Amino acid sequence: MADLKERLLPPRPASKRGQGLRSWIRVDSSGNSQVIEVDKFTMMRRCDLPARDLRLLDPLFVYPSTILGREKAIVVNLEQIRCIITADEVLLLNSLDSYVLQYVVELQRRLMTPPAGEVWQPEGTHEYNNSQRGSRNMDLLFGGSQSPDYLPFEFRALEVALEAACTFLDSQAAELEIEAYPLLDELTSKISTLNLERVRRLKSRLVALTRRVQKVRDEIEQLMDDDGDMAEMYLTEKKSRMESAMYGEQSVVGFRPNDPQSFSAPVSPVSSPPESRKLEKSLSIARSRHDSVRSSETGTESIEELEMLLEAYFVVIDSTLNKLTSLKEYIDDTEDFINIQLDNVRNQLIQFELLLTTATFVVAIFGVVAGIFGMNFPISMFDDAGAFNWVLAITGVSGLIIFSSFVWFFKYKRLMPL
Repeated sequence: MADLKERLLPPRPASKRGQGLRSWIRVDSSGNSQVIEVDKFTMMRRCDLPARDLRLLDPLFVYPSTILGREKAIVVNLEQIRCIITADEVLLLNSLDSYVLQYVVELQRRLMTPPAGEVWQPEGTHEYNNSQRGSRNMDLLFGGSQSPDYLPFEFRALEVALEAACTFLDSQAAELEIEAYPLLDELTSKISTLNLERVRRLKSRLVALTRRVQKVRDEIEQLMDDDGDMAEMYLTEKKSRMESAMYGEQSVVGFRPNDPQSFSAPVSPVSSPPESRKLEKSLSIARSRHDSVRSSETGTESIEELEMLLEAYFVVIDSTLNKLTSLKEYIDDTEDFINIQLDNVRNQLIQFELLLTTATFVVAIFGVVAGIFGMNFPISMFDDAGAFNWVLAITGVSGLIIFSSFVWFFKYKRLMPL
C-alpha cells in the first residue's frame, strides 16, 4: 500500500492558481494506472459530462451517494469512492484516503485476472480457441451476444466501487455494534450521567450512519426500478454499436462492386450522381432504424446482467441497514427499560414521601397533646403520680392506630404495593 501511494501520489509541481488543475488517477481496461493533471473543462469534454455532474465529485462539498448513467460515462459518488467510469477507463480524484487506494488495487487485480473461461486450456485446442476468440471479438464489435460470465469493463469497475462502499459501511456498522452493546448493557446496570452522554453520542453516530446507508440503498433500488437508466449504463455496447455504424457507413461509401477503382479510394461525394447519394442516405437511415428497433427489443434482456449485479449489492446494503435498524431498536428498548426503572424509582420516592407525611401527622398529635397539657391551669390529674404515663401510653396507642389506618387506606386504594 505504501509503494502504491508513492507511485500514485508523486510530489506535485507548483502550478498557477488560475489553472484549476486537479490530480486524477486513471486506470485503463488493462489495469494500468497513472496520475494525470486535468482541468475541469478538459474533463467535461473528455467524458461528455455537464458541470453539475463533476460538481458531485468535488471533495470540498458533501453530496449524498449518487450513481448517474450518462451518454459516455457513469458518474459514481459512493462514500469515499468518487470516480468517472467510461467504456475504456476509470478516472478517480487523487486522494490519500486508504479506501481509494484499496479501490485502485482491487480494480487492477480484477482487470489483470483473466476471465474464468480463459484461465487454463488443454493442449491441442489453440486453433479452436483462436477461432472462438475471433468470433467473440466480432460479436462484441457488432453488438452480438456475450458469454454469461462476461461483464463489460464499466460494470466491473462499478462492481468494485459498490463492493468498496458496501464493505466500508458494513465495517462501520460492525464497529458501532461492537461499541454499542457493551455500553448499553452497562447503562442498564448503572444509570449515570457519563453513560447517558456516551449513549447519546452513540445514537447520533447511528442516525448519521443509518442515513448514509439508507441513501445508498435507495440509490441502488431507484436504479433497479428504472430500466432506462440501467440501459443507459451499457457504455461498451453503445460504443460497439457506434463503431459498427461507422464501419457500415465507411463500407457503403468506400466499396462499390461495379467500380474497380473503389478498392483504392472512396468515391468523392461531389462527383457521385445524385441517385447514388440518395441510395446511400436511405441505406444509412434504414440501418439506424433497424439498430434502434433491435436495441429496443433486446433492451429488457440486456439489462439482466446489471440488474443481477445491483441485486447482489442491494442484498448486502439491505443487510447492513437491518443491522443498524436492529441496533436502533435495541437502543430504543434500552431507553424504555431505563424510563421504566426511573418511573419505578420515582414511584418508590412518592410512596416513601407518603409514609413520611403520615408519620409526621402522627408525631404532630404528640405535639398537640403536649401543648394542651402545657397550659397553665389547675387539673386534678396533675396530682396523680402515674398520670403522665397514662397520657403518654394513650397518645402513643392512638397515634399507632391512626398510622395503621392510613397505611390500610393506602393499600386499599392501591397507592402502595401490597
